[in-house]
Amino acid sequence: MANPNYSYIDTELSAINTILGTIGQAPIQGIDLENPEVNLIYNILQDASLDVQSEGWSFNREEHITVVPDTNGFIEIPANALHYDISDGQSLRTKDVTIKNGRLYDKVEHTDVFTSSVEIDVVWQFGFDLDLTNKAEVGHSIPAVFKRYIIAKASTRAATQLITNPDLAQVLAQQEAVARSICMEYECNQGDHNYLGMGHNSSYKTYQPYQALSRI
Repeated sequence: MANPNYSYIDTELSAINTILGTIGQAPIQGIDLENPEVNLIYNILQDASLDVQSEGWSFNREEHITVVPDTNGFIEIPANALHYDISDGQSLRTKDVTIKNGRLYDKVEHTDVFTSSVEIDVVWQFGFDLDLTNKAEVGHSIPAVFKRYIIAKASTRAATQLITNPDLAQVLAQQEAVARSICMEYECNQGDHNYLGMGHNSSYKTYQPYQALSRI
């Protein structure tokens, strides 16, 4: 019987080897960024990871985080924050913020000084190998399906940039589309989204047909 506890985790090294394999190159034993080809593949992988995570998915998006200004009234933006905005910004028009000089800036009051705490929605950027560290214990990791999507996207880009084979690029693009569809299914199941646009920490119980038979 197979071990039910077995798991395979994609790493930067395994991802680079997968990408190298798609373009007909031999695998490597370690990430040597002095090697021009390895360096290019590594950068393509990082770019693909950034592009995928920038979309904001359930695994790297947090809503309604209470942020308190420092002693100077500034709200510094974390280095790994890809998106940083006021919660309920579409309905609450009293604040309109942007990022200036690494700080949250109020475009309504024209200042980066805040006198009270604010609730923030954040999209975080996680490293590809963070699930190999203790940070995975607090959720700072990229789910396996998204890693496969990132690798597929990077493979398509590598094939486009490094070799001139349109047929291969087309096949890889199709595989990338399949990987994205798997991510969308994951997101629909994990994200608890709804068509009604219900707000944070709220829900709506829809009508159930069997209730028509209830006689109370």
